[in-house]
Amino acid sequence: MFSVTKDFMGKPAPPGYVAGIGRGAMGFTTRSDIGPAKEPDFATELKAKEDGENDSEQYQDPDNEVGLFSSNAYDQEDEEADKVWEMIDARMDERRKARREAREREELAKYRKERPKISQQFSDLKRQLSTLDEDAWAAIPEVGDLVGKNRKRSKVPERYTPLPDSVLAAARDQAQSATTAMDNGESDGMMTDFKQIGQARDKVLGLKLDQASSDSASGKTTVDPKGYLTDLNSVALKTATEIGDIKKARLLLNSVITTNPTHAPGWIAAARLEEAAGKNVQARNIIQKGCQQCPKSEDVWLEAARLNTLENAKIILADAVRSLPQSVKIWLKAVGLESDNKNKKKVLRRALEFIPNSVKLWRTAVNLEENPEDAKVLLSRAVELVPLSVELWLALARLETFEKAQQVLNKARSVIPTSHEIWIAAARLQEEHADPTRVDGIISVAVKRLAKVNASLSREDWLKEAEKCEANGSVITCQAIVKATIALGLDEEDADDLESTWMDDAEACIARGAIETARAIYAHAIKTFPGDKAIWQDAALLEKNHGTSQSLEELLQRAVKYCPQAEVLWLMGAKEKWLAGHVDDARMILTEAIRANPDSEQIWLAAVKIESEAHEYEKARTVLEVARKQSGTARVYIKSIQLERQMKEYDRCLALLEEAIAKYPTFDKLWLIKGQVLLTLDQPQKARETYNQAIKHCPKSLPLWISLARLEEQLGMVTKARNTLEKARFANPKAQELWVEAIRVERRADNLSAAKALAAKALQECPTSGSVWTEAIYMEARPQRKARSVDALKKCEHDSVIVTTVARLFWADRKIDKARNWFGKAVQIDPDHGDAFAWWYKFELQHGTQDQQDMVIKRCVQAEPRHGERWQPVAKDMDNVFRRTEEILKLCADTLEQ
Repeated sequence: MFSVTKDFMGKPAPPGYVAGIGRGAMGFTTRSDIGPAKEPDFATELKAKEDGENDSEQYQDPDNEVGLFSSNAYDQEDEEADKVWEMIDARMDERRKARREAREREELAKYRKERPKISQQFSDLKRQLSTLDEDAWAAIPEVGDLVGKNRKRSKVPERYTPLPDSVLAAARDQAQSATTAMDNGESDGMMTDFKQIGQARDKVLGLKLDQASSDSASGKTTVDPKGYLTDLNSVALKTATEIGDIKKARLLLNSVITTNPTHAPGWIAAARLEEAAGKNVQARNIIQKGCQQCPKSEDVWLEAARLNTLENAKIILADAVRSLPQSVKIWLKAVGLESDNKNKKKVLRRALEFIPNSVKLWRTAVNLEENPEDAKVLLSRAVELVPLSVELWLALARLETFEKAQQVLNKARSVIPTSHEIWIAAARLQEEHADPTRVDGIISVAVKRLAKVNASLSREDWLKEAEKCEANGSVITCQAIVKATIALGLDEEDADDLESTWMDDAEACIARGAIETARAIYAHAIKTFPGDKAIWQDAALLEKNHGTSQSLEELLQRAVKYCPQAEVLWLMGAKEKWLAGHVDDARMILTEAIRANPDSEQIWLAAVKIESEAHEYEKARTVLEVARKQSGTARVYIKSIQLERQMKEYDRCLALLEEAIAKYPTFDKLWLIKGQVLLTLDQPQKARETYNQAIKHCPKSLPLWISLARLEEQLGMVTKARNTLEKARFANPKAQELWVEAIRVERRADNLSAAKALAAKALQECPTSGSVWTEAIYMEARPQRKARSVDALKKCEHDSVIVTTVARLFWADRKIDKARNWFGKAVQIDPDHGDAFAWWYKFELQHGTQDQQDMVIKRCVQAEPRHGERWQPVAKDMDNVFRRTEEILKLCADTLEQ
């Protein structure tokens, strides 16, 4: 029964139907159903309709809901609904935007077509103007002045006034003076002589200057040539703004001193304002009133003395001391106004009667005494009246003899037990006049006594006192202070912290120039840690830089006793002896070093170097034989091989090479040297075989690959050299040296297009390589090199090679100053790059002075460069083994070509 569909479902309800009316429901009734609360006045409404009155809402659109719910409250739900509708409107407007804009454009185009602009109306005429020639253009009539063309003319006749003869005569004379005469003495009336006009102007100007600088009556000059400019500088020109500010400040300060006449800063400010305005008399009057209103203010009295003359200032200060007899500043100002020492002493004695406990007055009085005995008398009285002044006690001790000075300092210690200055003065007194060995005891007792009375200084403050003693020449006292106080406040069990703290203190003292204090710190550290190699080394560097050769030698002798395994200390001692010319002493030191360190490679090589420098080749060979047995490192073998090459013993050299390669087959330098020796013996095929074997053992060695490629190129096998470099790049990606060599191979083969292609690939793989950029720059035409160099600097700004290249470009363009600056930048970026020094020196040989050349040599010697594409072949040449840096620089510069 529930599946049967009712016949009324889906049909509209009958008219007047109310749901549930059968159950007694009455439905819903609203105000609109029952009408207004009052009874309608049908007669009035009918009369209004008959009179023709129209209701404003009578003809309202029923779909327009504006104001429909205006009488209801606007709540949050209404606001949210409005936002939703606004979003919907915005979305719909966005969807219709394209169609609306297209419609607007069409309407605008239609409007412009119907009503074109003035410029559009004449556009065709403007285009026709391009066809006009010059004659047609010149034939266009000028636009006349049509303003007032049809203006009515006045019927009053024009009046003409005849010109007086005097004006005509003046014009004639003026015309005559402005013309110039021809060469034959005749004037054409048309040429103006500007030379005569300039001479006349200068003459008139000179007459005016003479009149301004001379007195018309006496003819004497009234201008002081020396003080004229000074007077001009002293003139204070005030603008209207400054004058207005002064007036405002004057009113403000006048209000201050009027409302509070006892306010001393107000009187001082008012007086200084008038002084700044240039009214000194008014400033003195104001400050005088201030002295009357504020007689107890010393600042007011001092300001009054400053503003007045010398004599008036003395009178003012005399009145001031009557009002303020306890003011030290006023008494000292009065002393400063006196020019005679006798009068100064009188004023000071009078001041000390009123203020007997002033240290400043006593100090000033003592400084005025020329006789030491009189000064001692004053200081004796001063320490009685001011017993707590350390300064006065120390001054008295300095003037007394040694015995009396001891008594004075002992008495001072009893009066002021908390003063460390007195203890330090006692130690310095013992150092200068008595037994210096007692200084340590005095400082030790001082530290203990001060600790008992809670007046001990910190470790940093004691070190500052030690530096002061060093500055005053009391070295022993300085050392005693360091010895007694260097460990204050530190954990002596923590050795690492203790050592690092002391080393930092020593470095700080060296930076401040306190060498003796740093030396004392190192001495105490060495005594505490005698087996620490780093402390001995730092102390040796201090002696090397700031000490004597004897002190350095003594320190190194002590160092090697405590640290016999420290190779650096042995080598430093041997080098100092060798530099001093004591070769035998250097040999002895190295002999002892070898005994202590038989396996030390550095010591063996240093011994060989000494023998080689002394041209004792047999001794060097003997030392090397022993070294190969004892140490036998690769460097020892290389040194032995180089010695044989230097002596041109190539057979022994090759034998040593075979032995070394057998022991160290992966050491690429051995293979390189073997190839070079074979080339020297004119055996290129064997050298090529050697290089081929070498790259199998050392595939990561770039010099081996480059040497093989160059050898193949020399033998005429350019294609083989290309293949070799390609294999090298495959085994060593991103190696700029290999790319540079490949580019140069193509350039030497006159294959510029292939070289440019390789350079492009190289820059992709090595974009920050200065060497690759240099090759790319010099492959460009000269006008394009500058732009190319700018691109290079963006990629590798801090590359010494590219900076040197830029300097060479400036050199080629004859921009000397810029080239010199860029060469300086190059050597500053990388001081180890010898090529930059060589190019710079070659540049200065052409364009610099002797001083500039010497400067380059000096900087090169200081830097001692070791690397560089052009530098290393010259420096490692067997003929240049014993040459110094300066000589190598000159030889390298000779090999360069711009």
